[in-house]
Amino acid sequence: MKTTQLILLLLVSVFVTGCGETTTEDAQSSVPESGQSQPSVEGKGYLLSTEPAGAADVIAVRQTSKDGDDVVLAGRIGGSENPWIEGNAAFTIVDLSLKACIGEDENCPTPWDYCCSTDKLPTSTALITVVDGEGKMLKQDARKLMGLKELQTVVVQGKASRDEAGNLTVMASSLYVRE
Repeated sequence: MKTTQLILLLLVSVFVTGCGETTTEDAQSSVPESGQSQPSVEGKGYLLSTEPAGAADVIAVRQTSKDGDDVVLAGRIGGSENPWIEGNAAFTIVDLSLKACIGEDENCPTPWDYCCSTDKLPTSTALITVVDGEGKMLKQDARKLMGLKELQTVVVQGKASRDEAGNLTVMASSLYVRE
């Protein structure tokens, strides 16, 4: 019973948080420290020094790609208050046409959650999973592995994977971080 109550409490807290009032201290605790912005030695092997040609928008790739297609897409890291899959090299990106909520609301300390564009998010996001040569997801946090942070624009190369609901996951073999 206690486990069920704890799970219910956690779920309720996730849905209640969002663009509500948060202190500066809370906002700073969710942003990676500057020391985490450098990729690890292993992570550097997945980062490209030049941007791959032909990157498409997330929305376009969602509309046209089929399961197993090679894809190159560009997007901004975000789409939720926590776009990271903890303990894995996985995160969500959002189509560049959507506007992050920077400066929209002083009560929105996490502009990468796109709380001002939630109606468009379901068709404008993709899950990125960084995989090894055998196609297995890397079991390291993407922020530490590749020095990534919220709202960075990345260009991802990989294979499209589609589920029955039409959601797009890209099994990324490499990525480029735009300045």
